[in-house]
Amino acid sequence: MSALWIALAVCLLGWGLNLWLAARGGRAARVAAPVIFGLGLLALWEGVVRAFAVPEVILPPPSSVAVAIGANLGLIWSDFVQTILKGAVTGWALGCAAAAVVAVLVDRSPFLSRGLLPIGNFVAALPIVGVAPIMVMWFGFGWQSKAAVVFAMVFFPVLVNTVAGLATADRMQRDLMRTWSASYWQSLFGLRLPAAMPFVFNGLKIATTLAVIGAIVAEYFGSPTRGMGFRISTAVGALQLPLVWAEIAAAALAGTLFYGIVSFAERRVTFWHASHRGR
Repeated sequence: MSALWIALAVCLLGWGLNLWLAARGGRAARVAAPVIFGLGLLALWEGVVRAFAVPEVILPPPSSVAVAIGANLGLIWSDFVQTILKGAVTGWALGCAAAAVVAVLVDRSPFLSRGLLPIGNFVAALPIVGVAPIMVMWFGFGWQSKAAVVFAMVFFPVLVNTVAGLATADRMQRDLMRTWSASYWQSLFGLRLPAAMPFVFNGLKIATTLAVIGAIVAEYFGSPTRGMGFRISTAVGALQLPLVWAEIAAAALAGTLFYGIVSFAERRVTFWHASHRGR
């Protein structure tokens, strides 16, 4: 049980350090607090697994996962490129770009607004386990089918948020643009699209998590001999649980980095918004 007591001591130390950082404030404290909290959880996980002798096939300790990451670094990188860079990022970029174009068309056409958006809500509710096999049959077993699944998952959340954002500019502001004889496109790029940016980025951030999940799950229904979803599926069958958790950790880090990049871009683009004041 000594491992458990050590883990609890580390958690308490981290708790106290976080309280001290919270009292000081500042950007360094905001960055360090989640890191310390995460390290404390890992220490607790390690201590509980060691103290109660949990079999590795049930739950491996973080140290075993770290060893698996080091031993399979090249394999994990190859899976990362296949799943995240080719499948998730490509599908996300294409889906978000298409959603932005269609949002402008919906904004200009009341018919599309009344007809397309309800269908979009229906399509967004379709289960990925039903969509993924169809996409594999259409686009093959390569990364293109995973990008197609991601495209379908991110398109409508971004579309709905963008359409809602384009409607946020109040009537007085739009009347002022018409008073100045501004065209639709001048009003769009000069007023309505900047006002819609908080909504647009909200959709983009939601889409980052959907993209990673969609690309990984899609690989369960047909994949070449690489990819995070493929590796997790085969490693579970071979009872290689440390490798499974290593792939999960890599996917989580990739998703967090993806989300962080979009959030960084949001802060630079919407620095004027009330949610970012005082930071």
